[in-house]
Amino acid sequence: MKRMASTLVSMFAVVGIAAAVPAMGEPTNALPREQMQGTVAYLTGGIGLDESSAIKQAASQYPLELEFVRKVAAARDEYLSDVKVTIKDHAGKTVLETVSGGPFLLARLPAGQFTVSAERGGEAKQRVVNIKPHGHERVMFEWQQ
Repeated sequence: MKRMASTLVSMFAVVGIAAAVPAMGEPTNALPREQMQGTVAYLTGGIGLDESSAIKQAASQYPLELEFVRKVAAARDEYLSDVKVTIKDHAGKTVLETVSGGPFLLARLPAGQFTVSAERGGEAKQRVVNIKPHGHERVMFEWQQ
């Protein structure tokens, strides 16, 4: 009887662990909520390992992926948040203006040419990106310490 009870407890423990661990490649609930601004859907975040992992996993589903880091001497890069982001289309019309809630910003943009500006601590950086149909562009913005 003791052996049977011990076996049942072990089985429930294994089932409980299996249910708690998501399947490989399965998205987690750590992905920040997608937001809309005009016709552009976007999400921003990446604070903490679960959220940054979820964003990295979802990035290929978005035409534009932005990452914000600070170069630190004699150490690895540090992720940044609170970066002001402005994206303008080829005609100069602002299609997205927001502040990043973490080191990543993913945006669903249509195909075309866009100018992406990122500002932190009064220092602005700018990149031109060409979004291709069904493509993915990754842009890293780096600031020095």
